[in-house]
Amino acid sequence: MENEALFRDKPVWTVIFSLAIPSCITILIMTIYNMADMFFVGMLGDTAQVAAVSIVSPVFSLVMAIATMIGAGGCSVVANAIGAEKKEEAKTYSSLCCMTSVVIGIICSAVILSSTTTVLNLLGANEDIMVSSYTYMRTLAVGVPFMLFSTGFASILRAEGAIKEGLIGNMMGTILNIALDPIFILVLQKGVEGAAIATVIGNVVSSAFYLYFIVKKATVISVNPRFAMKDPMSLFHILAIGLPNGISSLLSGFASTFSNKLLVGYGTDTVAAMAAAGKTVMVITMIHMGICMGVQPLMAYTYGAKNGKRMTEILKKLLLLTVVFGTMTTIICFITKHELIGLFLKNTSAASMGECLVIYLLLASPFMGIFYLSTNFLQACEKALPATIISVLRQGGILIPCLYLMEHLMGFTGIAVAYTIADLFSVIIAAISIILVIKSDKYLRE
Repeated sequence: MENEALFRDKPVWTVIFSLAIPSCITILIMTIYNMADMFFVGMLGDTAQVAAVSIVSPVFSLVMAIATMIGAGGCSVVANAIGAEKKEEAKTYSSLCCMTSVVIGIICSAVILSSTTTVLNLLGANEDIMVSSYTYMRTLAVGVPFMLFSTGFASILRAEGAIKEGLIGNMMGTILNIALDPIFILVLQKGVEGAAIATVIGNVVSSAFYLYFIVKKATVISVNPRFAMKDPMSLFHILAIGLPNGISSLLSGFASTFSNKLLVGYGTDTVAAMAAAGKTVMVITMIHMGICMGVQPLMAYTYGAKNGKRMTEILKKLLLLTVVFGTMTTIICFITKHELIGLFLKNTSAASMGECLVIYLLLASPFMGIFYLSTNFLQACEKALPATIISVLRQGGILIPCLYLMEHLMGFTGIAVAYTIADLFSVIIAAISIILVIKSDKYLRE
């Protein structure tokens, strides 16, 4: 298989760039897509609608947590099975991922639609934000099954080296979404509801493309239910491996909820300012994530093939790559922070607060690649527990207490400082975990 030969035989730098570049393009397109909603909503000049996007995001962080758990876990175990020459297992894993995405997507959609107001009250939506948040959440909820499937299988396709197809499917949905945003938001004057409609349509198109590729052209991965039925209990193995990604997204949503509850006390403009600052830093985070997630199938395949020497070379080169790119993008974001914040906020007061907050959020950015390298490496080696612990510490165990402590000490700027403290501690713990796993695993020491 040509894709398998890429993982096994090509020089490490060649494979890294072959995997990381399309992955980073995909991630950057997703970042633009995430920013597009806020950008076009921001053009309305209504900070309440901008804030509504931020208030609702934790709910769909939960959905994305499930999607990334399925996608990351599925990608890792499928690539590992291919590396160990267990193709039937790979088919079983991918089929289980498909069935799980569809079933959980329908359940999530039903739950969100039946409890919208209750959820928004829990998220801290005040009277100014409630109407916009309600409309935005209910519209997005309709497309949850497609969101789960398209996000999950964008990752799983990489397991058999279908990098180009994963990129095409993502670009189709995202470009369509971005093209529809101004039509629905501005021309048809649907505001945040229009942003949600465009998102749903984009996910439907991506899902259709991935399904077509898997059924007609995939060589290993499958959505045929008969493979899933061979070993349904393998689903727990997939979810365990993907759990760090799911935990990270889930706790990110919880942290956003706690953060927004604190920020609401300073006014709607402050919520919007933090949302814009977060979107600005997201570019750097997504590049780190794109590099490491893109190369995760290579690490999983290499571990499955028990090639410790090649794994060591992969880790060293990924470390160099993430630090260099992380530093470069941090500098660029700092220099252009005024322009970047201005993309989302037209209110001068809110924009000024956003520029202040983004400086703190940028401090740990050059080193965050180490965190994502660690979690993806641990997943590739099927070390689910330490990867999960690292994710829990970053987004929960360290961050949430820091939010309350630093807000008490520094006011609303302390909320941004809390994110930096949590990130720096997580990077240190992640680096230590890589060293400990290499020393303790006999295959990696060879």
